[in-house]
Amino acid sequence: MDRSYPVEVRARLDEPLSRWLWLVKWLLAIPHYIVLFFLWIAFAVVTVIAFFAILFTARYPRPLFDFNRGVLRWSWRVAYYTYSALGTDRYPPFSLAEEPDYPATLDVAYPERLSRGLVLVKWWLLAIPQYAIAAVFAGGAAYTATWGPGEMWQADALSGGLIGLLVFFAAIALLFTGRYPRGLYDFAVGMNRWVVRVIAYAALMTDAYPPFRLDQGGAGVPAPAPDDLAPASAASAPSPAAPVS
Repeated sequence: MDRSYPVEVRARLDEPLSRWLWLVKWLLAIPHYIVLFFLWIAFAVVTVIAFFAILFTARYPRPLFDFNRGVLRWSWRVAYYTYSALGTDRYPPFSLAEEPDYPATLDVAYPERLSRGLVLVKWWLLAIPQYAIAAVFAGGAAYTATWGPGEMWQADALSGGLIGLLVFFAAIALLFTGRYPRGLYDFAVGMNRWVVRVIAYAALMTDAYPPFRLDQGGAGVPAPAPDDLAPASAASAPSPAAPVS
Protein backbone atom coordinates (compact mmCIF):
# COMPACT_ATOMS: atom_id res chain seq x y z
CA MET A 1 0.00 0.00 0.00
CA ASP A 2 1.32 3.46 -0.94
CA ARG A 3 1.67 5.61 2.15
CA SER A 4 3.26 8.59 0.45
CA TYR A 5 1.69 12.03 0.65
CA PRO A 6 2.81 15.10 -1.36
CA VAL A 7 3.13 17.28 1.76
CA GLU A 8 6.26 16.33 3.68
CA VAL A 9 6.81 17.72 7.17
CA ARG A 10 9.99 16.59 8.89
CA ALA A 11 11.82 17.54 12.08
CA ARG A 12 14.56 16.39 14.40
CA LEU A 13 14.77 17.00 18.12
CA ASP A 14 17.72 19.36 18.48
CA GLU A 15 19.08 18.31 21.86
CA PRO A 16 20.38 19.45 24.25
CA LEU A 17 17.73 22.13 24.75
CA SER A 18 17.93 25.06 27.16
CA ARG A 19 15.84 24.62 30.29
CA TRP A 20 14.69 28.22 30.35
CA LEU A 21 14.89 29.68 26.83
CA TRP A 22 11.32 28.63 26.04
CA LEU A 23 10.15 31.22 28.60
CA VAL A 24 11.24 34.07 26.31
CA LYS A 25 10.87 32.59 22.83
CA TRP A 26 7.60 34.49 22.38
CA LEU A 27 9.64 37.69 22.70
CA LEU A 28 12.49 36.53 20.48
CA ALA A 29 10.07 35.46 17.75
CA ILE A 30 8.24 38.80 17.51
CA PRO A 31 10.17 39.87 14.35
CA HIS A 32 9.09 36.62 12.69
CA TYR A 33 5.47 37.10 13.77
CA ILE A 34 5.44 40.57 12.21
CA VAL A 35 6.83 39.32 8.89
CA LEU A 36 4.57 36.27 8.86
CA PHE A 37 1.50 38.45 9.43
CA PHE A 38 2.10 40.11 6.07
CA LEU A 39 3.25 36.91 4.41
CA TRP A 40 -0.01 35.17 5.32
CA ILE A 41 -2.00 38.06 3.87
CA ALA A 42 -0.02 37.57 0.67
CA PHE A 43 -0.57 33.80 0.98
CA ALA A 44 -4.35 34.33 0.98
CA VAL A 45 -4.21 36.67 -2.03
CA VAL A 46 -1.97 34.28 -3.97
CA THR A 47 -4.31 31.37 -3.21
CA VAL A 48 -7.29 33.27 -4.59
CA ILE A 49 -5.35 34.01 -7.78
CA ALA A 50 -4.32 30.35 -7.99
CA PHE A 51 -7.98 29.34 -7.57
CA PHE A 52 -8.93 31.05 -10.83
CA ALA A 53 -5.81 29.84 -12.60
CA ILE A 54 -6.60 26.23 -11.68
CA LEU A 55 -10.25 26.69 -12.60
CA PHE A 56 -9.39 27.82 -16.14
CA THR A 57 -6.09 26.06 -16.84
CA ALA A 58 -5.95 23.10 -14.39
CA ARG A 59 -2.50 24.31 -13.35
CA TYR A 60 -1.17 26.08 -10.27
CA PRO A 61 1.23 28.79 -11.57
CA ARG A 62 4.68 27.69 -10.47
CA PRO A 63 5.89 31.06 -9.09
CA LEU A 64 2.74 31.36 -6.97
CA PHE A 65 3.13 27.78 -5.76
CA ASP A 66 6.76 28.36 -4.81
CA PHE A 67 5.83 31.47 -2.85
CA ASN A 68 3.08 29.74 -0.85
CA ARG A 69 5.32 26.75 -0.23
CA GLY A 70 7.95 29.17 1.08
CA VAL A 71 5.44 30.73 3.49
CA LEU A 72 4.57 27.27 4.81
CA ARG A 73 8.26 26.49 5.27
CA TRP A 74 8.92 29.72 7.12
CA SER A 75 5.86 29.22 9.32
CA TRP A 76 6.81 25.64 10.18
CA ARG A 77 10.32 26.68 11.21
CA VAL A 78 8.96 29.40 13.50
CA ALA A 79 6.29 27.07 14.90
CA TYR A 80 8.92 24.42 15.60
CA TYR A 81 11.17 26.93 17.37
CA THR A 82 8.31 28.33 19.44
CA TYR A 83 5.24 26.90 21.10
CA SER A 84 4.02 24.42 18.52
CA ALA A 85 6.95 22.12 19.31
CA LEU A 86 9.89 23.77 21.17
CA GLY A 87 12.00 21.26 19.25
CA THR A 88 15.06 23.46 18.76
CA ASP A 89 16.83 26.48 20.22
CA ARG A 90 18.29 27.48 16.85
CA TYR A 91 16.79 30.78 15.75
CA PRO A 92 14.79 30.38 12.52
CA PRO A 93 16.21 32.00 9.38
CA PHE A 94 14.24 34.77 7.67
CA SER A 95 13.82 32.82 4.47
CA LEU A 96 11.26 31.34 2.11
CA ALA A 97 13.87 28.86 0.88
CA GLU A 98 14.19 25.23 1.84
CA GLU A 99 17.01 25.60 4.46
CA PRO A 100 17.77 21.84 4.66
CA ASP A 101 20.22 22.26 7.54
CA TYR A 102 17.52 23.60 9.88
CA PRO A 103 15.96 21.00 12.24
CA ALA A 104 12.46 21.57 10.79
CA THR A 105 11.86 21.16 7.06
CA LEU A 106 8.80 21.16 4.85
CA ASP A 107 8.16 20.38 1.21
CA VAL A 108 5.12 20.19 -1.04
CA ALA A 109 5.46 18.35 -4.33
CA TYR A 110 4.46 20.54 -7.25
CA PRO A 111 1.40 19.12 -9.04
CA GLU A 112 1.63 19.19 -12.81
CA ARG A 113 -2.16 19.27 -13.10
CA LEU A 114 -5.03 19.82 -10.66
CA SER A 115 -8.72 19.03 -10.93
CA ARG A 116 -10.87 21.94 -12.08
CA GLY A 117 -13.90 20.43 -10.37
CA LEU A 118 -12.26 19.77 -7.02
CA VAL A 119 -11.01 23.33 -6.77
CA LEU A 120 -14.64 24.43 -6.33
CA VAL A 121 -15.37 22.27 -3.30
CA LYS A 122 -12.25 20.90 -1.65
CA TRP A 123 -11.29 24.01 0.33
CA TRP A 124 -14.67 24.22 2.09
CA LEU A 125 -16.99 21.21 1.68
CA LEU A 126 -14.54 18.33 1.46
CA ALA A 127 -12.20 19.77 4.07
CA ILE A 128 -14.84 20.24 6.79
CA PRO A 129 -13.95 16.99 8.68
CA GLN A 130 -10.27 17.96 8.49
CA TYR A 131 -10.99 21.45 9.81
CA ALA A 132 -12.75 19.94 12.83
CA ILE A 133 -9.74 17.76 13.68
CA ALA A 134 -7.23 20.54 13.05
CA ALA A 135 -9.22 22.82 15.37
CA VAL A 136 -8.89 20.28 18.18
CA PHE A 137 -5.15 19.96 17.57
CA ALA A 138 -4.34 23.65 17.11
CA GLY A 139 -7.14 25.25 19.14
CA GLY A 140 -6.84 29.02 19.35
CA ALA A 141 -3.46 28.88 17.60
CA ALA A 142 -5.13 28.45 14.25
CA TYR A 143 -8.12 30.22 12.79
CA THR A 144 -9.76 28.80 9.73
CA ALA A 145 -12.34 30.64 7.68
CA THR A 146 -14.16 28.98 4.81
CA TRP A 147 -15.64 32.09 3.19
CA GLY A 148 -13.30 31.89 0.23
CA PRO A 149 -10.25 30.00 -1.04
CA GLY A 150 -7.05 30.93 0.73
CA GLU A 151 -8.72 32.51 3.76
CA MET A 152 -6.65 30.46 6.16
CA TRP A 153 -4.60 32.03 8.89
CA GLN A 154 -2.17 30.44 11.26
CA ALA A 155 -0.46 32.09 14.20
CA ASP A 156 1.64 30.63 16.94
CA ALA A 157 0.68 31.52 20.47
CA LEU A 158 -0.01 29.83 23.77
CA SER A 159 -3.72 29.98 23.11
CA GLY A 160 -4.96 26.45 23.60
CA GLY A 161 -5.39 23.30 21.60
CA LEU A 162 -4.00 19.86 22.21
CA ILE A 163 -0.66 20.80 20.66
CA GLY A 164 -0.24 23.76 23.01
CA LEU A 165 -1.20 21.65 26.02
CA LEU A 166 1.28 18.87 25.27
CA VAL A 167 4.06 21.32 24.46
CA PHE A 168 3.39 23.10 27.77
CA PHE A 169 3.81 19.79 29.63
CA ALA A 170 7.02 19.19 27.68
CA ALA A 171 8.27 22.65 28.63
CA ILE A 172 7.68 21.97 32.32
CA ALA A 173 9.53 18.66 32.02
CA LEU A 174 12.35 20.45 30.21
CA LEU A 175 12.54 23.08 32.93
CA PHE A 176 12.92 20.57 35.75
CA THR A 177 14.69 17.65 34.10
CA GLY A 178 16.52 19.18 31.14
CA ARG A 179 14.98 16.58 28.82
CA TYR A 180 12.11 16.65 26.33
CA PRO A 181 9.85 13.58 26.82
CA ARG A 182 10.09 11.69 23.54
CA GLY A 183 6.49 10.52 23.56
CA LEU A 184 5.18 14.08 23.85
CA TYR A 185 7.55 15.21 21.11
CA ASP A 186 6.46 12.53 18.66
CA PHE A 187 2.78 13.20 19.31
CA ALA A 188 3.12 16.99 19.02
CA VAL A 189 5.04 16.80 15.74
CA GLY A 190 2.48 14.35 14.38
CA MET A 191 -0.37 16.75 15.13
CA ASN A 192 1.54 19.64 13.57
CA ARG A 193 2.07 17.49 10.48
CA TRP A 194 -1.68 16.83 10.26
CA VAL A 195 -2.48 20.56 10.51
CA VAL A 196 0.06 21.49 7.82
CA ARG A 197 -1.38 18.87 5.47
CA VAL A 198 -4.84 20.35 5.94
CA ILE A 199 -3.56 23.87 5.27
CA ALA A 200 -1.82 22.79 2.05
CA TYR A 201 -4.95 20.96 0.87
CA ALA A 202 -7.21 23.91 1.67
CA ALA A 203 -4.76 26.23 -0.08
CA LEU A 204 -5.31 24.19 -3.29
CA MET A 205 -1.69 22.98 -3.41
CA THR A 206 -2.66 19.33 -3.83
CA ASP A 207 -5.68 17.24 -4.78
CA ALA A 208 -4.57 14.40 -2.50
CA TYR A 209 -6.96 14.31 0.45
CA PRO A 210 -5.12 14.47 3.80
CA PRO A 211 -5.01 11.00 5.36
CA PHE A 212 -6.86 10.39 8.62
CA ARG A 213 -3.62 9.11 10.09
CA LEU A 214 -1.38 10.51 12.80
CA ASP A 215 2.15 10.03 11.51
CA GLN A 216 4.09 10.70 14.68
CA GLY A 217 7.74 11.62 15.10
CA GLY A 218 10.15 13.70 13.12
CA ALA A 219 10.32 11.45 10.08
CA GLY A 220 6.57 10.96 9.93
CA VAL A 221 6.89 7.57 8.23
CA PRO A 222 4.33 5.12 9.61
CA ALA A 223 5.42 1.63 10.55
CA PRO A 224 4.75 -0.93 7.83
CA ALA A 225 1.63 -3.01 8.22
CA PRO A 226 1.97 -6.76 8.81
CA ASP A 227 0.75 -7.39 5.25
CA ASP A 228 3.62 -5.30 3.92
CA LEU A 229 6.15 -7.30 5.91
CA ALA A 230 4.90 -10.67 4.76
CA PRO A 231 6.52 -10.69 1.30
CA ALA A 232 9.85 -9.50 2.69
CA SER A 233 9.75 -12.16 5.40
CA ALA A 234 8.92 -14.83 2.89
CA ALA A 235 11.73 -13.70 0.62
CA SER A 236 14.26 -13.75 3.44
CA ALA A 237 13.19 -17.15 4.74
CA PRO A 238 15.59 -19.98 3.84
CA SER A 239 14.36 -22.18 1.05
CA PRO A 240 13.87 -25.86 1.82
CA ALA A 241 16.84 -28.04 1.07
CA ALA A 242 16.71 -29.85 -2.22
CA PRO A 243 16.33 -33.61 -1.94
CA VAL A 244 19.58 -35.50 -2.22
CA SER A 245 19.58 -38.02 -5.08
